[in-house]
Amino acid sequence: MDYQIKTLNAISPAIYTQLGEHYRVSDDAQAPDAVLVRSASMHETPIPDSVLCIARAGAGYNNIPVDACSERGICVFNTPGANANAVCEMTIAGLLLSCRDIVGGIEWARTLKGQGDAVEKAVEKGKKAFVGPELRSKTLGVVGLGAIGVLVANAAAALGMTVVGYDPMISVEHAWTLSRDVRRESSLDALFAACDFVTLHLPLSDKTRGLVGTRALSLCRKGLRIMNFARGGLVDEEALIDALGDGRVTRYVTDFPSDALIGLDGVIAIPHLGASTPESEENCAVMAAAQTRDFLESGVIRNSVNLPAVDVAPATKPRLLCIHANVPNVLGSITSAVAGFGLNISDLVNRSRGAMAVSVVDMDDVPADARAELVARVQAINGMKRVRLLGV
Repeated sequence: MDYQIKTLNAISPAIYTQLGEHYRVSDDAQAPDAVLVRSASMHETPIPDSVLCIARAGAGYNNIPVDACSERGICVFNTPGANANAVCEMTIAGLLLSCRDIVGGIEWARTLKGQGDAVEKAVEKGKKAFVGPELRSKTLGVVGLGAIGVLVANAAAALGMTVVGYDPMISVEHAWTLSRDVRRESSLDALFAACDFVTLHLPLSDKTRGLVGTRALSLCRKGLRIMNFARGGLVDEEALIDALGDGRVTRYVTDFPSDALIGLDGVIAIPHLGASTPESEENCAVMAAAQTRDFLESGVIRNSVNLPAVDVAPATKPRLLCIHANVPNVLGSITSAVAGFGLNISDLVNRSRGAMAVSVVDMDDVPADARAELVARVQAINGMKRVRLLGV
């Protein structure tokens, strides 16, 4: 079976290490089975009925209408961790930039061009305007201990910083990789009150929007330095500007410039370079392509932002992949429909996540003349979003 993949941005050709000869990738596919996207907004873009999954080559996914996709049974993936090292390195650079006025110093040094032998003397006289503290022994608060946050916390600890972390939803996997020198903070309030630096590494959602706002900034130590290489909306700009004005915040280093922040004293605005490395783009593309392939061919779900994880073997026999609402009686209705055709179920997996669920039903065989009717009957079950028959 051939699959059509539509790209909405330029995607690294590394995807072809994961997509074989049965995949056709283009930016003008009219009835794609899947979409690969980086930063392009899909909120106003019509999504064809043919689309089974959308893979975001990156960690953030606020450019995708996730709720609408769930209603239509479209699986949405992201690629957490694929760009983690790139963002970690940029965050460490941000910490350094926030201390000594490196950017201002470089710009000032350019003004000395043409002064000949006087440059050295001017440098020694003028450098005091750009001095700042070291990172060592300062306290860094890391908000969000996912793939990026853990790397940042460990790197900062290695630099001699005292590191405290806050993430009530930290996974077991990430907890295992966190340095034992990183101390867990019990609340955001306590973290802001204890730190000289704060760095944000969490997704933007209705719950996290404006997380750094009036309350958090009222608790911080005077002279706080904030790094934001996650999402601009995590910070309430109006509250931040007030805090910069009265000295509660000394530096705000952000990868998300806005008109209100550009040129503001104390703000270092970087043009969204956090994950802009060839290594990161390739890693994200490879992960997105692999997740897309495994879902299309076998119904495997890894790193979905709207559906539960489903780890099943490759489909070697007829397999029903059912995406449905997480409500009573759906699973029983599926098995009854299969039994109504006199078919034997050899394996069954059911997983749920919030309001959504996925059921994978493997059967010994499905006669060719019964396949379309079986799918139609299961699709008609109350709460069913999408049904596919794989492995045939």
